[in-house]
Amino acid sequence: MSASAWAAFVVACSLGAVARYLVDGGLQGRVAQRFPWGIWVVNVSGSLLLGILVGLNQHSHLAGVPLTIAGTGFCGAYTTFSTLAVQTVELAEDGRASKAALNALGSLTAGLVAGAAGLWLGGHS
Repeated sequence: MSASAWAAFVVACSLGAVARYLVDGGLQGRVAQRFPWGIWVVNVSGSLLLGILVGLNQHSHLAGVPLTIAGTGFCGAYTTFSTLAVQTVELAEDGRASKAALNALGSLTAGLVAGAAGLWLGGHS
C-alpha cells in the first residue's frame, strides 16, 4: 500500500470512529429507554454500507485499495462488536435478560439482513 493510500486509510478510520461516536451519542440522547439503540443502529448501518461496498466490488465498480480504505478503514472503525457485547452483558447483569437477548440476536439478525440488502444494492448499481 502506498503512503497516500495508507494516509487515506488512517483518515477513513478516524472518520469511522467519529461517525460512530456522533451517531451513537445522537441517538442515545434522544431515546428515553435504557436500550443501546445507538450502537444497534451503528452496527446495522455499517453492515448495510459494507454490503454495498462488497456488492460494488463484485461488479468491478470498487476494488483493491479503495475497498480496503472504505470497507476495512471506515466500516471497521465505525462498527463495534465489543461495545455490543459489553452492552448486552450490562443489560443481562441489570436483570433485563429479554433486552439483552434482543440486543444480541436482534443486532445480529438485522446486521445480516442489512448486509445482504447492501450486497444486493451494490450489485445492482
